[in-house]
Amino acid sequence: MSFSTFELTPDLLRGVEAMGFAAPTPIQAQAIPPAVAGRDLLACAMTGSGKTAAFVLPLLNRLLAVRPAAVRRGPRALVLTPTRELAAQVLEHLQALARFTPLTSAAVFGGVAAGPQEQAFRRNADVLVATPGRLLDHLKQPYASLQGVEVLVLDEADRMLDMGFLPDIRRVLSHVPRQRQTLFFSATMPGPIAELSRELLQNPVFLNQERTAKPAVGVAQALYPVREELKAALFLELLKRGTLKDVIVFTRTKHRSNRLADYLTKQGVSCERIHGNRSQAQRTQALAGFKDGRVQVLVATDIVARGIDVEELSHVVNFDVPHVPEDYIHRVGRTARAEATGDAFTFVSPEEETDLRAIEKAIGRRLPRLVVEGFDYATKPAERFEVPIAERIADIRKRKAEERTRAKEKAERRAQHATAEEARRGGRPAARPNAGGGYAPAGGPSAGSAGGTALAEAPARRRSGGRGGRGRGGNGGARNG
Repeated sequence: MSFSTFELTPDLLRGVEAMGFAAPTPIQAQAIPPAVAGRDLLACAMTGSGKTAAFVLPLLNRLLAVRPAAVRRGPRALVLTPTRELAAQVLEHLQALARFTPLTSAAVFGGVAAGPQEQAFRRNADVLVATPGRLLDHLKQPYASLQGVEVLVLDEADRMLDMGFLPDIRRVLSHVPRQRQTLFFSATMPGPIAELSRELLQNPVFLNQERTAKPAVGVAQALYPVREELKAALFLELLKRGTLKDVIVFTRTKHRSNRLADYLTKQGVSCERIHGNRSQAQRTQALAGFKDGRVQVLVATDIVARGIDVEELSHVVNFDVPHVPEDYIHRVGRTARAEATGDAFTFVSPEEETDLRAIEKAIGRRLPRLVVEGFDYATKPAERFEVPIAERIADIRKRKAEERTRAKEKAERRAQHATAEEARRGGRPAARPNAGGGYAPAGGPSAGSAGGTALAEAPARRRSGGRGGRGRGGNGGARNG
């Protein structure tokens, strides 16, 4: 089968050829024909299966075939994604496939300036690829409208559910016309997603609805049992031996990503990091460096477990065992994309065996265990890779307690100084600070400076002048009289 059998426009077929797509993947062969025919679609597809082209090609084909309204506001098609990285990647594919067409497109997501995104609305870009949060921010403004949307795509719908986007998705839907074509893609089909699909879709075509989420066929998976404190040393050893080449390594938290990246940098390994605390510019730069080969190791959290497409990525490493089997599947799916092959290794400490058993149950097999010959599994590292969170919390509490003790001691010294000053004055109250930063006698006026007494006496002088005294007070009194 070839793409020419899908009744796509010649300009789109030129784009397909320029992208180097020789033959459609299974999900493309299943999804494109009904979508081109205008049907709603509910498709379950594994990561790396080529599903982006499976919805982009029908979407673009429809926009080229159907004449747009003479007067319209906003995009004709909207693609919702859970992460910025996925939105940027979908936009890249979309623009590449549409390069020989007059269709325009733009991305709308957080972490970057909103001005160019506003201009995309004002110019009526044909296709918007957006994350829900930033899109809703724009929809509060009068320039933004989704009333012209003809095609709505939800990509990685289950991930949006995991990230708590379901209420935002419903708010976005309130801005989109009911009469539209909806293409719904999800790697898994949990209950809330199935319910949402019933609300969104009209007489849909179902594809692979009963499939169980599993890694791509070309992923060779294995485990490295290792103590928690030796994970960083083992990872470095595999890099030095050439077992790992270009690799994305996933950590459980942003803090561990930073620690691992710092460790590797000190050891002379070219690496970058991507996680939620990095700016969009930093994340884009890190990914670009990894894709063009300047960076060997990309340290990441699950923010890139979906939607990041790196051609010919040889290895994925789970530095930490993910808590949820679906996250494992999406992590290892960064390699062996588009029917290629790749290796996925997972470092497993004794404390992570429970999560590992859940993963093996989900994928339906026991993964092989590997041992690195010559690596000292009994050694004790010179310094800890990470301070346990309980110790970090205890350290924060200790610092706070020390700050409170110092503040109390300072207050006591001030009180002692005030008492000594009072005794020196022979029993008279010591001067106390007032609101203005100056000092006034205790019990006296609380003016904003040491001149408070003079200010308090001023009304008496004015009263004296008002009785006809000479000087400014007297003249003022005469005038007022």
